[in-house]
Amino acid sequence: MAFSHDLIHQIGGEDDTNRNTTRRILLLLESSAVGRPDAYERVIKSVLRRYINEDDGFRRGSGKYHVPRFLQNDFARYWRTMAVDFAYKRRSRFGHGAAMRNFKRRMSRKLIYVSGLLTCFSCELRINVSPRLFPCPAPSGSPECVACLRDFLRLTPLEILATTLLSFPHLEATALSLFNSYDQFLGLLADQHTRDHLENLSPDPDPASSEESVGH
Repeated sequence: MAFSHDLIHQIGGEDDTNRNTTRRILLLLESSAVGRPDAYERVIKSVLRRYINEDDGFRRGSGKYHVPRFLQNDFARYWRTMAVDFAYKRRSRFGHGAAMRNFKRRMSRKLIYVSGLLTCFSCELRINVSPRLFPCPAPSGSPECVACLRDFLRLTPLEILATTLLSFPHLEATALSLFNSYDQFLGLLADQHTRDHLENLSPDPDPASSEESVGH
């Protein structure tokens, strides 16, 4: 349970806890409406409006690149929080489940972070599902930018990655490699035996058994 006031008005500062930051970022990148889509849309647009209205360089178009840095920095902070918390949980839980958490951190969690970065860079790269919004206004008007970012964030993280890569034909090999890897990742998670093995795998395996673990 979370309240919109905290998500919208506590961006940065001492009251913006790790939990609040995580909820806000996942609201933007991974959420879907349940019950009241009108309220859901109002909250997301209000969050985006905070990022745009308080980013003077982006609004004025004064930077070298047309990227909402306030939003980008919060996505980066979320990733750093996950990385630091991984070390904390590994210590506090005496290594139990560390292999599974690391597995997810390096795939699905990193995908969330990358999709956030690509959302910000889409403003500079002119990638969007709504061509009517291009070229981007200069100086950036808040309603137009919020609508543009909101349209892009209607895509899932995988769709954001695919949309970006498909916009650059020379990245076809990269796209194939990334999505093959993610497909294998999902396949491993779907295998209960593999999941159990990762959950119980020691974070510091005995060197003598490392060959067996890698082979498995």
